[in-house]
Amino acid sequence: MLPYSRILLLIALVLSGVLGFAQDRIDAYFVDVLTRIGINIVLAVSLNLINGHAGQFSLGHAGFMAVGAYVAAALTMFAGPLLFGSSAAGLGPTLWFLFALFAGGAIAALAGLVVGAPSLRLKGDYLAIVTLGFGQIIAVIFRNIESLGGALGLNGVPAQTNLFWVFAAAAVTIYTVTSIVNSTYGRGFLATHDDEVAAEAMGIDTTRCKIVAFVVGAFFAGIAGGLYGHFNLTINPKGFDFTRSVEIVVMVIVGGMGNTAGVILAAALLTLLPEGLRVLAGYSLPFPGTPEGWSLRWVGEARPLLYSMLLIGLMLLRPQGILTWRRRPASAV
Repeated sequence: MLPYSRILLLIALVLSGVLGFAQDRIDAYFVDVLTRIGINIVLAVSLNLINGHAGQFSLGHAGFMAVGAYVAAALTMFAGPLLFGSSAAGLGPTLWFLFALFAGGAIAALAGLVVGAPSLRLKGDYLAIVTLGFGQIIAVIFRNIESLGGALGLNGVPAQTNLFWVFAAAAVTIYTVTSIVNSTYGRGFLATHDDEVAAEAMGIDTTRCKIVAFVVGAFFAGIAGGLYGHFNLTINPKGFDFTRSVEIVVMVIVGGMGNTAGVILAAALLTLLPEGLRVLAGYSLPFPGTPEGWSLRWVGEARPLLYSMLLIGLMLLRPQGILTWRRRPASAV
């Protein structure tokens, strides 16, 4: 009999298939929102492996996402037509798209290894600064590669991403991260997170644990980047800047570091929150003396401010995360 976790994975893949099959019957706006929720779940859960379970603090996740997006887009845009002609339909281009996603993830994982191996002996703020620098370097590199569009980026990326691929990737990411953390080897991550000195005294190779977490997290960030590029149809270095990295970190912190279910919920909520404020801006409240009522149009203009205030309020009320019931120690991030 299959383990419980694999049964859940199969159910999630079947539901993803149903969602992908029904995509043509869903309004394009909701498809856009659902796709961004799925991609953000992949990003947040993969970063949670590094920041939440392994106890590191990475600010370079958008850099790994950029590597995956550019590698996958270059393969489907430049090599794809040479192999399959101009047709984007059929089994060949779909299999090539899957290969491009995997290649993007693999190159991102390699970048994670190259960056992580020498720098993961650092801790806390120092590691955050190194990963932040990595993200900035990646943006500068892509901005200066003219064959990849330079500062303007790549336009006309094939539209291969659909709801099935997005939510299947999210399901595989959740399954992989959960399996690693709950395995015997993964307990080393938790020991490293709780007390690195004690973990080393017990014979755990903490540097190896951190590198594995970094490489696996970078791989799935690269997959998310490939999905993003083939849904957005255009990518440029600005889409993977420091702000994007911070957005992913906020999802992990709001969800509760080390809490996979909370991080998934936070990724969905923080994707929906700006959309909710956008919808609210179209309504008016009843107000005496004004037949049109009190317009909430100002909400649209003040969306960034309201979004930030809601985040501050959430952190004041639930500093340990929305689905974490134990209070976070004061010394934690």
